[in-house]
Amino acid sequence: MNPSIKQVSHPEYIEVAENVRLHVTDVGNGRPVVLIHGFPLSDEMYEYQYIALARAGFRAIGITMRGFGHSDKPGEGYSYDTYADDIKAVFDQLYLEDVVLGGFSMGGAIAIHYMGRHQAAHVGKLALFAAAAPCWTKQPGCEYSYFTKQDINGLIALGSTNRPALYEEFGKLFTATSTSVSAGIGAWLGIINFQASGFAVQQILAVLREADERQNLKTITADTLILQGRQDKIVSYELAEQLHKAIPNSKLVAFEKSGHALFVEELDKFNKELIEFASN
Repeated sequence: MNPSIKQVSHPEYIEVAENVRLHVTDVGNGRPVVLIHGFPLSDEMYEYQYIALARAGFRAIGITMRGFGHSDKPGEGYSYDTYADDIKAVFDQLYLEDVVLGGFSMGGAIAIHYMGRHQAAHVGKLALFAAAAPCWTKQPGCEYSYFTKQDINGLIALGSTNRPALYEEFGKLFTATSTSVSAGIGAWLGIINFQASGFAVQQILAVLREADERQNLKTITADTLILQGRQDKIVSYELAEQLHKAIPNSKLVAFEKSGHALFVEELDKFNKELIEFASN
């Protein structure tokens, strides 16, 4: 880490429920920017955001949801309600206020859910990166997704017998082109994917299939940044436009060269937009 970054020791694991500890990356000092990962990743996906945020004078915090990465993997609690409660427990235990809460893909939907369920407690601003919301599957009145519920049923069935094949299918869709991230970055993300519990992967795919955050969107009044790849094949650009329409104080920024992996496909632009948003 840059030696100019003053670092205070923070706990790596936080217990959010009995026998459930979440892995937390916590670096730098200043206004907290809390980042929630996507499916089936972990807080490690934000490695290159933590460095940039800490250098810019922020406290960069990543929370890995139960079932993923290095967090505990219990046999229950795989719902957006529980995930929102887990985030609230971390906020409370770290005494965080005026948080910039950011979420990627599934993490974006979880961040929206948190805003509604906990009335934006501790949060000053919201940032959504290729968020799997308002609905990740086609539903009445929300027809902007690429996927039907039947499509997700197929992914669940595939994952129940061949999780590597499930990840391979996701991998084909994850970037704008086969060369928009290096082979090394792709392999690194693949390693993170396999840290997840197979059980959690099954449970959360079912949550993603059914989730509908339209009611929670109505509660959001915080300034909101929406970052979205134009070439995203997992979350359509039209979904980001729906978020922009639904959230009054929102700004939508298009990433013309990115697919779903905008946080590494256009890394410099991603970090610049996030830091500028958190700074104002």
